[in-house]
Amino acid sequence: MFDALKEKLSGIFSRLSSKGKLSEADVDTALREVRRSLLEADVDFRVAKDLVAKIRERAITLDVLQSISANDRIAAIVYEELIFLMGRNEPLIISPKPPTVILLAGLQGSGKTTTAVKLARYLKGSHNPLVVACDLRRPAAVEQLRVLAEGAKVAFFGPDGKKSDVLSVVKGAAKYSESHMNDVIILDTAGRLHIDDDLMSELKSIAEILPPHEKILVVDSMMGQEAVNVAKSFHALLTLTGLILTKLDGDSRGGSALAVRAVTGIPVKFVGTGEATDALEPFSPERIAGRIMGMGDIQGLVEKVKAAGLDSQAIKTPEKLAKQFTLETLLQQFEQIEKLGPLGKIAGMIPGLDKIKNFRADDVDESMLRRNKAIIQSMTREERRNPKIIKGSRRRRIAQGSGTSVQMVNQLLAQYEQMKKMFKAFSSGSGGGRKLKSLLGFGR
Repeated sequence: MFDALKEKLSGIFSRLSSKGKLSEADVDTALREVRRSLLEADVDFRVAKDLVAKIRERAITLDVLQSISANDRIAAIVYEELIFLMGRNEPLIISPKPPTVILLAGLQGSGKTTTAVKLARYLKGSHNPLVVACDLRRPAAVEQLRVLAEGAKVAFFGPDGKKSDVLSVVKGAAKYSESHMNDVIILDTAGRLHIDDDLMSELKSIAEILPPHEKILVVDSMMGQEAVNVAKSFHALLTLTGLILTKLDGDSRGGSALAVRAVTGIPVKFVGTGEATDALEPFSPERIAGRIMGMGDIQGLVEKVKAAGLDSQAIKTPEKLAKQFTLETLLQQFEQIEKLGPLGKIAGMIPGLDKIKNFRADDVDESMLRRNKAIIQSMTREERRNPKIIKGSRRRRIAQGSGTSVQMVNQLLAQYEQMKKMFKAFSSGSGGGRKLKSLLGFGR
């Protein structure tokens, strides 16, 4: 996610870093590129203009321009302004008197039904949620919700098989939740290809029977600026309390995630990051800004470590790795990372990993990890701890023992050396390492 914007901003700050001390003209040139990058990421032009103006106002102060690390300081300003633009995280409203009612609305194809189950699964640890099938118009919508709910092991309520209308389903769900101690009710309402009077009338009727504490619009982030327009239209008719952006993992631009709060005033509460029912995350401006700025997502990585039942110290920070980084250490990290889930997503969370030459998170797959593990496992302990001794004959032996080629062994050793240099830079506080340390708070 945000790959295009991240790549462009990385290039801009890389060019700035080569200049040393910066002039006001240097800043203006860079910010014109930042503005163009935001527009290409599908950010509303007024939002992009205001954001760049705020960044410039802070960036041209005397102490920033005369600083020997002016580019790092400006990158920090961009990071902070991106966070401010997206607004602070706002948790779900949970009623002190159960049940809490969450009404999900949205157009057809936005991922609303899947999101209903994702949200229920997210809440399952602290609540007893019930998903309710209120979409009686779309063929197989009820069965889809039932199957997903069973797979996620969350409670389901739908029509009883007889000819039912939506309002009778909602009334039945209210009674069911009371008798089954469901303290959160999630209503999966019908969608349309466009907003119409019938849709709004149905939603308002549902809200009269079960007044919702949350009215959340589920919107496809890949619609770009149109996602913002859809949110504005629904908000005008329903007075939304929040948004859930789906398919954010497939949106390389990410403009809707950045600008929707600024344009509509509606907080983004969750983002969908995949098709699985556990692929829903609370919206975190700090984490998104960090990933856009190439700082990874340490917080998200730690959460995945804990969810996998691993020791939170198992995945070491770059600063810790800088102290002692051998191929033996790398093997241990591979073995821990393997337990965390899709490797492309995990790789994108690790600070600085995208700085490795020719590295692309999307190219990381299980087979590559298994291959690299096999190569390291075919080395002797001495070779793992001191890779400098691995010359021609040793490389041929390792390739044969791991079922790979000498070229693959060379590639792993080259990547290892790049990572070692990156971690050393992080530890010493030079260049990009200094920026990551200051913004992520390491070493305080």
